[in-house]
Amino acid sequence: MSTDSPTPRHIPVMLERCLDALAPAISAPGAVVVDATLGLGGHSEALLTRFPEVRLVAVDRDPQALKLSGERLARFGDRATLVHAVYDEIPRVLDELGIPAVQGVLFDLGVSSMQLDEADRGFAYAQDAPLDMRMDQTRGISAAEVLNTYSHGDLARILKVYGEERFAGKIASAVLREREKEPFSTSARLVELVRNAIPAATRRTGGNPAKRTFQALRIEVNGELEVLDRAIPGALDALAVGGRIVVMSYQSLEDRLVKQYLQAGATSTAPPGLPVIPEELQPWLKLLTRGAELATEEEIEENRRAAPVRLRVAERIRETRR
Repeated sequence: MSTDSPTPRHIPVMLERCLDALAPAISAPGAVVVDATLGLGGHSEALLTRFPEVRLVAVDRDPQALKLSGERLARFGDRATLVHAVYDEIPRVLDELGIPAVQGVLFDLGVSSMQLDEADRGFAYAQDAPLDMRMDQTRGISAAEVLNTYSHGDLARILKVYGEERFAGKIASAVLREREKEPFSTSARLVELVRNAIPAATRRTGGNPAKRTFQALRIEVNGELEVLDRAIPGALDALAVGGRIVVMSYQSLEDRLVKQYLQAGATSTAPPGLPVIPEELQPWLKLLTRGAELATEEEIEENRRAAPVRLRVAERIRETRR
């Protein structure tokens, strides 16, 4: 990593593993790699440095991230194309750039370091901040609007499904009571509400009790699972034969979705008992990780944000009808 980077404190998660996983697919001249979650540009910078002939297409929905990473990657000139887009728009972005297929795609899901570190974004429950949580603050509704306008049923649903929160109903009831007194606007009040709504025995284990509620609100505000559900098939479709996809997930809902798509592509669709399996029914992906890989203890010690990561890698092994 460049020592003169504008964001030297930023440590990309599982960087060496990502580079090694993509290397066989993107080392040849003319290779194109997509960084689907540009963030502060740590992975992109390393890709452009390690593979001097690769062309990078990087997308991010956060204008601030694009600005900072644009400064970081400026020295690479036209080898790097940065686009303001959500990662389910990758097929459109590539089409507009005239790129029919790519050799690598990298997803580093979840919240970027910049979004966590900037208090006024409202992603972190450890500090009081406006309840925003939008990755792109130019569009969509904020977390405060969700808390202040959603029905009890809708709030309980997103807390249970997106946050896997056992006490979703109790928390939703407390939110409705409290917003009658005063609308929610900052995170500290929500953290306190969640703490009080959860039984004391549960509060003593598992870290900050507001963690699951914040995760649920962030996923809802940014439509993360719906976007991912479109993004993974779109990215796989863009891969050339021999191309590789690397996905890092940070919570079980994301990882489950990624696993389903990768396993489906790596599984024959032929009925049992066929003596010869036609090519169109054979797997078109090859899984390159056994299950999901975890960060090493050494990496977690150096970068605590690597602790929950689940990494999966797959390679496209044949064409399919598009």
